[in-house]
Amino acid sequence: MAEQEPEGRAAARPLLTDLYQATMALGYWRAGRAHDLAEFELFFRHCPFGGAFALAAGLRDCVRFLRTFHLRDADVQFLASVLPPDTDPAFFEHLRAIDCSGVTVRALPEGSLAFPGVPLLQVSGPLLVVQLLETPLLCLVSYASLIATNAARLRLIAGPEKRLLEMGLRRAQGPDGGLTASTYSYLGGFDGSSNVLAGQLRGVPVAGTLAHSFVTSFSGTEVPPDPTLAPAAGRGPRVDLAALVEAWLERVCAHLGLGVQEPHPGERAAFVAYALAFPRAFQGLLDTYSVKRSGLPNFLAVALALGQLGYRAVGVRLDSGDLLQQAQEIRGLFRTTAAQFQVPWLQSVPIAVSNNIDEEELARLAQEGSEVNVIGIGTSVVTCPRQPSLGCVYKLVSVGGQPRMKLTEDPEKQTLPGSKAAFRLLGPDGTLLLDVLQLAEEPPPQAGQELRVWPRGARASCTVRPAGVEPLLQLWVRQGQLCEPLPSLAESRAFAQLCLSRLSPDHRRLEQPAPYQVALSEKLQALLHRLSAGAPL
Repeated sequence: MAEQEPEGRAAARPLLTDLYQATMALGYWRAGRAHDLAEFELFFRHCPFGGAFALAAGLRDCVRFLRTFHLRDADVQFLASVLPPDTDPAFFEHLRAIDCSGVTVRALPEGSLAFPGVPLLQVSGPLLVVQLLETPLLCLVSYASLIATNAARLRLIAGPEKRLLEMGLRRAQGPDGGLTASTYSYLGGFDGSSNVLAGQLRGVPVAGTLAHSFVTSFSGTEVPPDPTLAPAAGRGPRVDLAALVEAWLERVCAHLGLGVQEPHPGERAAFVAYALAFPRAFQGLLDTYSVKRSGLPNFLAVALALGQLGYRAVGVRLDSGDLLQQAQEIRGLFRTTAAQFQVPWLQSVPIAVSNNIDEEELARLAQEGSEVNVIGIGTSVVTCPRQPSLGCVYKLVSVGGQPRMKLTEDPEKQTLPGSKAAFRLLGPDGTLLLDVLQLAEEPPPQAGQELRVWPRGARASCTVRPAGVEPLLQLWVRQGQLCEPLPSLAESRAFAQLCLSRLSPDHRRLEQPAPYQVALSEKLQALLHRLSAGAPL
């Protein structure tokens, strides 16, 4: 797999795990079972956020982790310090030698729709090794999938036209959580991130302009070393931008009915300084002092001065107050000012907003008639406040080719035994009917043929005749080797939006959606019943 080296360094380390994985490894080794062929499945039991779908994510990180998995001497020495002192030294020599060269992984492609009980990953290989992989793989998949799903919900609320930016790094659960959130919010449908490291390591488009601290750092008495700016076309003498802004300020204030002394001089100096640094990407932050009496007239004066030199301001941002109402008022003033000074481009200057935007506020900002173009979301995307964990689990389903099942006292926690295949059944128009889990040994369902299945949670079987059948689990790693290049993050992002577009409105609905059906084949249902009753295999 052709990976950039910086991204490779972002992989998890082998000891990012729970101690009981190491204690079980010792138990397997002592019992002579380290090399038994085993298979685990990673899945979740309930869709997050009260919705009817999730997006599968984290596969790239898992593959990267598996391909670099190796216990260093320092790792083994630390394990020796926390395991019993009389542990056979040969066990630690065994740990030094293991890698993932015997591991095979089937998984949903990143960006796929995922539903309860359907494996996101199937991991097979030597029992000791695939047991050690449990915690790291859960860590890499669970949060990534949760973030991608949360971002997809926010994108569905915003609609396709609004530009969504993730700005939550400072609110994230540590550096790794911040990088994961920036990466997988992009996969889920956001347009970019403020996180520079996500741009460098993962190729996420980055965006950012200025904060209130930049504005308040200026008093208005500062003199730039060079206040001049050349025309955008490159022809003609350089012009003193600060002086030109002051001339425009008088005209703008007269148009807005303001005194020329009302706009804050420090804010204006900050805008001029930023415009000198970024004449082709000038954006004004309007609410440091007063939007209407200061931020807006100062922005207009700088934007019109830049416009006279052939440049175009790229936007304004609001970070407090009633964002919807202010955006509408600002758009109206943009239009009247554009007409007053005959600068049509000013009418369509993008308006960006931020400030603790959650699903409810986003729906308000996305309604018809909203003049908001760009929406920055931080806390609500990276912390997933409605549900902080997806609750993925990693369960043993077979050892030595024999199915294994967890019964427990809680029926909800029972697992589905055996090595399995998964298929998505489609209607005549390509809509999603249901997902079917079956034993790997069974022939796949065929389009146009009637199939009897057992819906999860139902007491009786039903029949379905799919017009189309799609296999869900793709072979990505065979015996430690990548079978084909993984899609880029941008490709997975586009695939996620395609998958969401195929979901019916009833299932895509974010509040009280219709549950999507997952069913078992007759043969899998029979095995489940037999093992639940305690019958021998």
